[in-house]
Amino acid sequence: MRVHDDERELDDALVRALVDEEFPQWSSLPLARAGDGTVNAIYRLGDELSVRIPRRSEVDDTEERILRTLAGRLPVEIPQFVARGRELTVHTWLEGALPDGPLPADDVAALILALRAIDADGPEPAGGRGRPLAERETAVRAALARVDAPGALELWQEALAAPEWDGPPVWIHCDLDGRNVLVRDARLTGVLDWGGAGVGDPAVDVMVAWKLIAREERERFRRLVAADGATWLRAKGWAVSQALIALGYYTLESYPPLVHEARSWLAELRSG
Repeated sequence: MRVHDDERELDDALVRALVDEEFPQWSSLPLARAGDGTVNAIYRLGDELSVRIPRRSEVDDTEERILRTLAGRLPVEIPQFVARGRELTVHTWLEGALPDGPLPADDVAALILALRAIDADGPEPAGGRGRPLAERETAVRAALARVDAPGALELWQEALAAPEWDGPPVWIHCDLDGRNVLVRDARLTGVLDWGGAGVGDPAVDVMVAWKLIAREERERFRRLVAADGATWLRAKGWAVSQALIALGYYTLESYPPLVHEARSWLAELRSG
């Protein structure tokens, strides 16, 4: 799957050659494509390892540092950093399945509260997430010019009117959606893709209310994460902006999973 026009060419043979060259100790392990993210292509290496290859950017140590900081401090499994090469990184493989429905509100709230309890000594999230919503105005307006999304402008304007976060920054994952969480027996057990995490406005993770929480559980989730009125409105703003920007960039041809998700987020936002 080619997600971006300017991404590098990747195929199974190339990835196999890269692994064998950089990590010959794993050359005997089977390698199979396991997923396509917007930032990385994911391969499974043997039974216990995963390989992540950036589609456009260079390999850096951002996610490695975040994973080391959060290791053992959350109520879910997260990948463990194993090795970094010139063109790929290796992490542990997490068992589980992508969800096919809403997640238990208690499980998601427990994750968010555990993140908040960690000392907020971390990076600013990638892409300005966690900063004031108003900084996304230009991108949202550009997306609205390309996307047919009834009611989205009104939701966005309502969120912009909410007071900005004036408390201390907290740890936030920034991408809690159906492509980045794992379940076993209908319970949240794992969270992937920590490269964009950091410290900022807690509303960024509260937007999961319209992504992975059942409509009838939404108010209880709000109480569990102690989201005041302003935080709840900003969370709506983050959700609508993320949906619009995604729909303004990705298509059913380039990345259908995110297009379908973004449409569902807007539908849930319109429902309240």
